Amino acid sequence: QVQLVESGGGLVQSGGSLRLSCAASISISSANVMALGWYRQAPGEQRDLVAVFGSGLSTTYADSVKGRFTISRDSAKNTVYLQMNSLKPEDTAVYYCRAVVLRSLGATMTYWGQGTQVTVSS
Repeated sequence: QVQLVESGGGLVQSGGSLRLSCAASISISSANVMALGWYRQAPGEQRDLVAVFGSGLSTTYADSVKGRFTISRDSAKNTVYLQMNSLKPEDTAVYYCRAVVLRSLGATMTYWGQGTQVTVSS
């Protein structure tokens, strides 16, 4: 079982910054970690990709956050971060960490953290 623990959410004014952290219970540098990153879900909305590391440490960002958010990782701490700058009220959501891990026989498992609330006031 993989555990993901997010932290760093909170209330911030429009234009402000926050850094989210996701601590994983596995080695994030393992070749079995197929994807690792951040999603968000606003009230009444579906859960959407924000920023993720894929294979070969490639990164993918949602168009709405490009140039404002940066995903990074510290393999020694098994932690992935999301630096969020120039925050807007529409960034308000619960932010979730997600990992896709390759298991035996080629199967993959998807794990989610419990989420951390980010609220941006106008």
